[in-house]
Formats: sequence, structure tokens, C-alpha cells
Amino acid sequence: MSPRIQLAYYVLWLAHPTLQVAVAGVMLWRKLHRKFPVFFSYIISQIVIFCVVFPVYRLGNYTWFFYVYWIGTAIGVVLGFKVIHEIFLDVFRPYHTLKDLGTVLFKWAGLVMLLVAIVVAASSPAAQKWPLIQATLTTQKCVRVIQLGLVLFLLVFSRYLGVSKRQDSFGIALGFGGFAGIELGCIALFTGHYLSEVTLNLVNMGTYNCAILVWLTYVVAKSPARENAANLLRPQRWEQSLIEIQHPDNKDSLIPMFEGMVDRALSRTKGMTYSVRTEMPLDPACTMTTADLNYPFIPPSSVSK
Repeated sequence: MSPRIQLAYYVLWLAHPTLQVAVAGVMLWRKLHRKFPVFFSYIISQIVIFCVVFPVYRLGNYTWFFYVYWIGTAIGVVLGFKVIHEIFLDVFRPYHTLKDLGTVLFKWAGLVMLLVAIVVAASSPAAQKWPLIQATLTTQKCVRVIQLGLVLFLLVFSRYLGVSKRQDSFGIALGFGGFAGIELGCIALFTGHYLSEVTLNLVNMGTYNCAILVWLTYVVAKSPARENAANLLRPQRWEQSLIEIQHPDNKDSLIPMFEGMVDRALSRTKGMTYSVRTEMPLDPACTMTTADLNYPFIPPSSVSK
């Protein structure tokens, strides 16, 4: 790298912990670390990783830098995935059934990502020497896709869920999603040989600084309260539908109601006897009396004369 590019590289890299310290300080001041403990842990972990990786890089020990860098990347991927789950739980906090469903889906998503990473690491020819690195890269791409999908989900369904675009959870998701989208696009361009490795690193570092600035802006600003308007009836219907699926109400079922009606009708029929009035006109040739006309009832026209 030229001295000018190397200077820009160091400036962008040193800006990471500086902005992250500001985000962590504001979160402690506003007690947001209690509301978003996983995101706060992610910020602190990134500061600690920088404090370890940067000195090793300056010492020029490539072997130590290699291992420290990829260990830090793996930690960031795991915590980044857990941050997505934390944001999802905060968005669906008023809807317990939807929140439980989301927890199950995230567990399955984590399992699928792990299986995909293992398969790619085992089948890729480039990963024969370093399979764990290939697995980490694959998992990182999966997490970036989920982060981008989370932002798109919030942009589409925020008004149905009562989530304002000025809330903290939306800002955290926006920072992750924006960085994930640009990083995935740069990786695609780099794979197609449209982007150099130096440009890729500079763009990613600059974009990550923008993401931290977004987080800092949201944690400094006061988050508005959630909406309780009538447009929240739709998620409430989703919640009620899931509750009815998990705990069906037998009282509202038509089959037991019809079965009860049939049972009552049969019980009345078995205990019923048919009587005939004494003034009922009978066939003069019939030898039966009115006292004999009990159930089962035989019509007069069918009695033999």
C-alpha cells in the first residue's frame, strides 16, 4: 500500500474503538446496557479485540495476528447473531406467543447455519488447509444476510408492530443491516474481480464506522414510546391465531356441539311413548283398543281387518 492509503487505513481502523467507546459510555449513562445486554457485550468485545489485534499487527508477527484476528472474527459472528435475536425479542415484546415462535425459528436458523458452514468447510477445495476459517467466513455471510433481512423486515412491518423508526432497536438493526448489505455487495464485486482487496478493506472499514455512528446517534437520542393505536390489531390477531393453534378451545368446536345435540335427541326418543286420544276414530273392524296403542305405534290403515 502507498503511504496515503496506509494512513487512511490506520485512521479508519483507529476510529472503530473510539466510536465504540462513545457508544458504550452513552449506553451505561442511559442504562441501555440493561435493555440490550447482548449488543453491549458485542461493543465491549470489539473494543477488547482491537486492543489485542492492533498491537500484534504493529509488532509484525503475522502468525499471532492470523490466529488472533480469526478468533476475534468468530466471536463477532456469534455475538452478531445473538444481537439479531435480542432485537427480535425487543420488537415482539408485547406479543409473547410471537416472541416464543421467533425464539424457536432463531434456534433452527442457528442450527442450519452451523450445518451449512460444516458442509462448505468440508467440501470446499480451498478449505482443506484451514477448514475452520472457511466455516467462519460462511457463517459470517449467513449472519450478514439475516441482518440485512431483519432491516428489511422492520422497514416493511414496523407500522404494524408499533415500532417507530426512532427507537433504539430499529437503529441497532439499521446499523447492522446497512453494513451487511454493503459488505455483501463488495464481496460479490471482489469475487468477480471488479474490486481490489485494498479497496474492499477500505470500504468495509468506512462502512462499519458509519454503522457505529448510526448506533451512537440512536443511543444518544431519546427513544419514543411504542404505539398503541388501532393499527396494532393485525399483530394482535397473529398472536391470537397462534394461541388458538397451540391451545384449541373445544367449546367453540362444531363437532362436539353436534354430537351433544344427537345424544340428547336419541335419549328423548328412547324414553318417549306415543299415546292416542280416546276419541280417535278407529276402524270398526279393528279389534285393538286405545289402551293397546303404545309405542311402537302402528297406523290404523295397516291393521288387518
